[in-house]
Amino acid sequence: MHAEQEAHFQSFVAARWTHLVRTAYLLTGDPHDAEDVTQTALAKAYRSWRRVSRMDSPEAYVRRMLVTCNSDRFRKRRVRERLTDAVPDTSVRDNAVAWADERSVLMDALAGLPARQRAVVVMRYWEDLSEAETADVLGCSPGTVKSQASKALAKLRAWPGMDQFATTTTCTTTTRTTTKERAALWTATATSK
Repeated sequence: MHAEQEAHFQSFVAARWTHLVRTAYLLTGDPHDAEDVTQTALAKAYRSWRRVSRMDSPEAYVRRMLVTCNSDRFRKRRVRERLTDAVPDTSVRDNAVAWADERSVLMDALAGLPARQRAVVVMRYWEDLSEAETADVLGCSPGTVKSQASKALAKLRAWPGMDQFATTTTCTTTTRTTTKERAALWTATATSK
């Protein structure tokens, strides 16, 4: 790789690393796996950076590589990890604890989705991609994105504990700051019934 291409790749990684790892975390549910998947995707992008950098959106291509690398990870390891079903009891319930409880339930529910549905939810509601953009990233049709999103949202709504947090969040969003992720998913699960 030429020095100019090398510098372009390094600046891309420096600018997008955090965002790509966050997306990978949402796909994997584990911070260590997220970094591994991101590194694998970037290593593949590096090998073909000359071609990737000439695309209209190199980030979209790398994001698709993230999804593919995550799918490959599931193919190689058939044993599924299962996050704990019970959240530890807490004695004080302030806003920080309530937010942590909501996030824990949300991440458990997200981890309970099949890989394809989880990828659709992450791309549509966290990454805020359109159905067409999500279909392009996942390599499927927009109709598949719609059906997978519908099934995923139904499973998220039925997940134990999601209903109490969805209604709590709706009532309290004016009194506290919500994150983009939580607000997007709560809105999606509450409004698409």
